Amino acid sequence: MQFEVVIGLEVHVQLNTKTKMFCSCPTSFAQEQNKNTCPTCLGLPGALPVINEEAVKKAMMFGWAVEATINEKSIFNRKNYFYPDLPKGYQISQFEIPIVENGHLFIDKEDGSKRRIGITRAHLEEDAGKNIHEGDISKVDLNRAGTPLLEIVSEPDLRSSEEAVQYLKKLHAIVRYLDISDANMQEGSFRCDANVSIRPKGEEKLYTRVEIKNLNSFRFIQRAIDYEVQRHIEAWEDGLYEEEVVQETRLFDTQKGVTRSMRGKEESADYRYFPDPDLPPLVIPDHFFEETKNIPELPDQKRDRFIEEYGIKPYDAALIAGSKETAQFFEEMMRTGVEAKNAVTWLTVELAARLNKAGLDITQSPVDSAKLAKLVQRIEDKTISGKAAKDVLDYLMEHDIDVDEAIEKLGLKQISDASALEPLIDEILAANADKVEQYKAGKEKLFGFFVGQVMKASQGKADPKLVNELLRKKLS
Repeated sequence: MQFEVVIGLEVHVQLNTKTKMFCSCPTSFAQEQNKNTCPTCLGLPGALPVINEEAVKKAMMFGWAVEATINEKSIFNRKNYFYPDLPKGYQISQFEIPIVENGHLFIDKEDGSKRRIGITRAHLEEDAGKNIHEGDISKVDLNRAGTPLLEIVSEPDLRSSEEAVQYLKKLHAIVRYLDISDANMQEGSFRCDANVSIRPKGEEKLYTRVEIKNLNSFRFIQRAIDYEVQRHIEAWEDGLYEEEVVQETRLFDTQKGVTRSMRGKEESADYRYFPDPDLPPLVIPDHFFEETKNIPELPDQKRDRFIEEYGIKPYDAALIAGSKETAQFFEEMMRTGVEAKNAVTWLTVELAARLNKAGLDITQSPVDSAKLAKLVQRIEDKTISGKAAKDVLDYLMEHDIDVDEAIEKLGLKQISDASALEPLIDEILAANADKVEQYKAGKEKLFGFFVGQVMKASQGKADPKLVNELLRKKLS
């Protein structure tokens, strides 16, 4: 039997406001535990919440970016559950009427077409605190309690772990481009819960879904979904689907690559949602709509512009536009007048490989956009060869030095002067007279041998194009 995978994702994005969602405590990471707290975020009796208008504006910007409906009136609810890091015994969230609903984004399919993924809703809520386990002691740090979150819920439109990761990467890029979150997955400001189920191909019915909680890297998200899908399929094929696949919350063990049961999954009724009596309905003023509409160019628009403006391949354009910092780096290179094709190669292949090996991202690159552009210029003006440029780039990764200085220091300046190369070529042809005869007699494959000998004799510094030209002239 063939199965179809059904995946829906809930993504929690920590908004980069200066203060918390319902009080004026700072959202910065405090060194001291429980320092960024007040009666409101500690849930003390009589303390009243006040809505953070910056968080509202950032949620609206996201709404415009995914072409969603922004509700002029939305309601904050109490979501009741008991957990040590939730001091009030409830979380303030949105339920029936969220601030943003009915949006979408597109992911690219392998055949070049696009696939629409629906976004059911994006609602504002406050984060919980943090449990710290040290040996047999557990502590609670409430510095994070009350931090503004935007929870983005997709439709169950995703059909594989690859599509799920593609959707998440697009979402990650959008919130970074909008500058509403730093979306740092390691620090938990962009984390994901995956709802996974399977069904026989062709069926429309939705079967039991399992929620995998708090995934914070694209690699782990893919591995967790793949494991869970396989577990469901095996249970179905063994006739144990109803016993083994139950509605529950599971955790992904990153060491063993397996998911483990955590607790039974609650339905919305279990949370006993009701409108928060301390907060009136959120009615968005008209001027907020005007202020938030003017959003920056987004990844898809940037990709399309790169293709049109610079004539680069769609794959390369999507790769560069997929990261706000990489796109900025590329555009800075293009402003120096280098050729787009060369800029793409040296950014996405050469520099990317070296950064990957060093475990760095583009923001930590020892070689900035100006240096990489200058290196590309030196290839284009034939100061150095492409091969020599790789050695220069290696050197620049380790030393804070000007490109021209590095070329000089490494002695890699290319010989582009015909008068300097001609004596060298004459010498090689004289030393290989027999091969010259063979070449003239029709053994044209020997041409590569002559090029190689000249390059070797010049220690790789000869301009290959000029070597080819001079050799053809002399051999004819």
